[in-house]
Amino acid sequence: MNSLHNFLFGYFPYICLTVFLLGSLLRYDRDQYTWKTDSSQMLRTGQLRWGSNLFHIGILVIFFGHAVGLLMPSFIYETFMSAADKKLMAISVGGLAGVMGLIGLSLLLQRRLGDARIRAASKPGDIILLWLLWAQFALGLATIPFSIQYHLDGSKMVQLSSWAQHIVTLRAGAPELLVGVDWLTKAHLLLGMSLFLIFPFTRLVHVWSGFGTLAYLSRPYQLVRSRRLGLPDRGNAPR
Repeated sequence: MNSLHNFLFGYFPYICLTVFLLGSLLRYDRDQYTWKTDSSQMLRTGQLRWGSNLFHIGILVIFFGHAVGLLMPSFIYETFMSAADKKLMAISVGGLAGVMGLIGLSLLLQRRLGDARIRAASKPGDIILLWLLWAQFALGLATIPFSIQYHLDGSKMVQLSSWAQHIVTLRAGAPELLVGVDWLTKAHLLLGMSLFLIFPFTRLVHVWSGFGTLAYLSRPYQLVRSRRLGLPDRGNAPR
């Protein structure tokens, strides 16, 4: 069990991150025509709108909340809040976002499985991905009552933050920091890492396109010239 624990929380995160980054790069380089969401928005648009909006709001809040909460060093937030206050804020904001995301995913699943036309146009991987995301949201919400009952002082959050920071800074001893953590939280961590592992092989790669639009905002203006000789330039065209 010690060997398995060390592998899952010491080596497996690096495998997931490597596949996540290199796989995304290779897919963009070799298979750009699959770099899309395969939208089915022509069918049952109302349910899609509600489900998609709730899911995207929920997952964005949770993603950035986890990134900041886990990777921010304690000496930064301790100047204005305690670990217990941080834990309470994470439960409140994360719980609300988790409920929104779970409702959104439930609507998307019911729409994809309950409509014969959408189900026929769906790939097996699309349905599996929705179920995995649904399970991850459910696991995250399931950890909240346990945390309220036993870890409202923020001790477990400090423990998880130390583990995440050891991983991203390539420091040794990360698995030891999760000794004693409950199985529910460990399952939530493992499924979260597994989502990064399968990321390049699913429609999730379109997330990179969202970040890519930020680069478009900073590109220089295009210089447009007239085809007819002798006429002056028209100047800078808008983006």
